[in-house]
Amino acid sequence: MASKTKGNLQRVRLKSTESPHCYYTVKNKRNLPNKLEFKKYDPVVRRHVLYRESGKV
Repeated sequence: MASKTKGNLQRVRLKSTESPHCYYTVKNKRNLPNKLEFKKYDPVVRRHVLYRESGKV
């Protein structure tokens, strides 16, 4: 079975700061060593909120 990540890529979970909703994405560990933070749309609260990296998947 093939690996889910290749080389420096790592699958991470982005968790909403205001609801239990999560997004999943891939980041390059070499270029982005710190935790990710994005403002994305949260369908649970129906507005844009801050999403923070909550660990790898």
